[in-house]
Formats: sequence, structure tokens, C-alpha cells
Amino acid sequence: MKELKDYIDHTQLKPFATDKDIKMLCKEAITYNFYAVCVNGCHVSLVKKLLMGSKVKIASVIGFPLGAMSTVSKVAEAKEAIKDGADEIDMVINIGWLKQGDDKLVERDIAAVKNAIGDKVLKVIIETCYLTDEEKKTACQLAMQAKVDFVKTSTGFGTGGATLADVKLMKKVVGDKLQIKASGGIRDQKTAKEYINHGTDRIGTSSGIAIVNNQ
Repeated sequence: MKELKDYIDHTQLKPFATDKDIKMLCKEAITYNFYAVCVNGCHVSLVKKLLMGSKVKIASVIGFPLGAMSTVSKVAEAKEAIKDGADEIDMVINIGWLKQGDDKLVERDIAAVKNAIGDKVLKVIIETCYLTDEEKKTACQLAMQAKVDFVKTSTGFGTGGATLADVKLMKKVVGDKLQIKASGGIRDQKTAKEYINHGTDRIGTSSGIAIVNNQ
């Protein structure tokens, strides 16, 4: 049976994060044996060194937080992150393309990153706070078609984070075909357990210690 720590992507994505912050993040992740740390791409090489010998995975965000970069840029960024030691990639979809109905462009954008990273885990951030329910469903369907591993609710930098309603909707669409990562605003154990009970497979949070310690 999975413990709470096994759901946690211990996260530090602030634009002003220093090496000192990243070292603290990794120290905490090792101490609490979280599943992964999630960082911006510039920190991946450092994180690889800091986590050497531990079981903690490394996730790097791509096209973050807007998703409005070119596909070529996202692919290059993803390849660099994998080369530097990332095990998982969390990429943001092109939200504008989705909202104007360019589904094929969205799917190709996602698939290009997946093809670039091979068997590494790809989580697709759909940024639910900007989408209608129909757009959320479409985004999940496109992620499935692109053969990714996860759909993820949020960057944590939009106008809103994860909601239980969104996780339930995403679960209805993807079923057991994809896993779900909820992120943005999950800060205590009760909330984390609610998300897990409704189908969440991974939680992105900077409050992992508070969650596992029930603070």
C-alpha cells in the first residue's frame, strides 16, 4: 500500500529560487523519501548531484508556466532536461491553441515532446483554471492520443490551482489509461487524502512535509 510520501512531488518552482533553496528541497526530499522533486530546468544538473544514491526521482517543468513557446523550443528544453538527469517531464500545453480549437496542433505539440523523451514519464499540464469543462475534456483526450503518462491540473502560477471537481472530471475522461497529478493549493493532509481518494496518483506541492506530518 502506498504511503502519503509516495504521492508527493516536492516542488520548488519559484523564479527566485537559489541553489540554497534547491539544496534544502533535495535534503527534505531525501529525509522524507518523497517520490520526486520538481524543479525548473536550470536546476536539474544540481539536483542530479544532490540526489545521487537516493531513490528520489527528478521532474523538470517544460514550457513553464505559460505553455506558449514553440514546439521546437519545448522539445529542445525537454531533451536538455533529460540529458541533465531528469526522469520525468511536466509540460504545459499550448492553451491558446486549445481554446481556438486547433486540437491537432495541441496534440502534435504534446506528441513531439513525448517522442523526444522516449520512455521517460511525461505529465501534461492542462491549466484547468483557464478552461471550460469541455476544453478540459478535450485536453485530456488529446493527451491520451499523444500517449503520455499523466494529465496534470495546474502550474500553480495561474489564476487557480487544483480542484476536486476538475480531478473527478479528468478521471471520467482518462479512466485507468492515464494517471492524474493534482497541483496548486494542496497544503494539508486532509486535502491531500481527498484528492487521492478521488483518483489522484501524484500531488505537486511545496507543502509535502506539512502533509505527511499532518501539520
